[in-house]
Amino acid sequence: MKTGITLSEMGMELQRQAESKRDFVADTRTLKFVATNDGAVLLDGLPIGPAELRKTAHGQFSTVTGIPQKYYDRMKEEAPELLSRNLNHWLESQPKNRLVRTMDGQVRAFLSEKYRPLDNYDFAQAILPKLADLGATVQSVQITEDRFYLKAVSEKIAGEVKQGDVIQAGIVASNSEVAKGSLKLEELDYRLVCLNGMIRAIATRRAHLGRASGGNDLIEGAREFFRDETRQLEDKALWSKVQDTAEAMFNQDRLDNRLLEYRNASERKVDDPVKAITEVANRFTMSDDEESNVLKHLIDGGDLSQWGLANAVTRSSQDCDDYTRATDLESFGGDIIELSPANWKTIAA
Repeated sequence: MKTGITLSEMGMELQRQAESKRDFVADTRTLKFVATNDGAVLLDGLPIGPAELRKTAHGQFSTVTGIPQKYYDRMKEEAPELLSRNLNHWLESQPKNRLVRTMDGQVRAFLSEKYRPLDNYDFAQAILPKLADLGATVQSVQITEDRFYLKAVSEKIAGEVKQGDVIQAGIVASNSEVAKGSLKLEELDYRLVCLNGMIRAIATRRAHLGRASGGNDLIEGAREFFRDETRQLEDKALWSKVQDTAEAMFNQDRLDNRLLEYRNASERKVDDPVKAITEVANRFTMSDDEESNVLKHLIDGGDLSQWGLANAVTRSSQDCDDYTRATDLESFGGDIIELSPANWKTIAA
């Protein structure tokens, strides 16, 4: 499993971000883009003043205005004034209230006003005490620009696929504050022989969808977004559900069922490792380097089975520089175990 930052670093960064974040609901007709002399494109009309946009926010403005991403990026690099005029035209001609999320004085997301903020700080405050109560140990944490990840395992809930191949039950808690994914709790199986993590079924998923923030048809300046009493009660109920779900996931019977799947997978052999991995790489859109890396780990592991192939994929996640991509590879390993007989036959043969 790829490691990230420490729990202490996570706590300090989440606290810092919580103090820096500000959200606004704005009529798009009150927002204006301006191009600076140094070629930057800033968004004006918010109480924080003209602000730079992060990559995710640029992508969301491209989507909302219907400007193709490739053309949008070219204008941003080569003709910022043209991009500003384009954006201003569409914001003015297609008026709508939008939620603008900012942090560190930058625009990080441009979202529907129905988007329901479920923030990483609150998520961590809900999940960490429950994991401590369950005796689970946090193995990996990361905060990227778009997502938050926390992975924990329990020594108490464990079993063997075969003699010496011990698996511990775990959990992956992840979230995005900028609409790059829902809030999720997923099963994680932690293989001690190589310290791999394999992500399995999603136990709970919560989309960031709520109700509109209100307002009227009059043009008004951006107003700061705060959670009202109803939203606070809804959030409290959600965090309680998150805790209950986490507790239910650390269950020996659930792990035993997955161990049986792994034992069965270890009996399904691969006829041609090279062709099998090419098929896997195509199915899961892996790069050439990732494909080569998986083949190396499959050969090194010496287990030419469905179980061995899944672990070669999850082992390759440790070599990945990008934490989000590493987590994707851990999920691909679980997907290989869950392949239908027909799909597995295509790979194995």
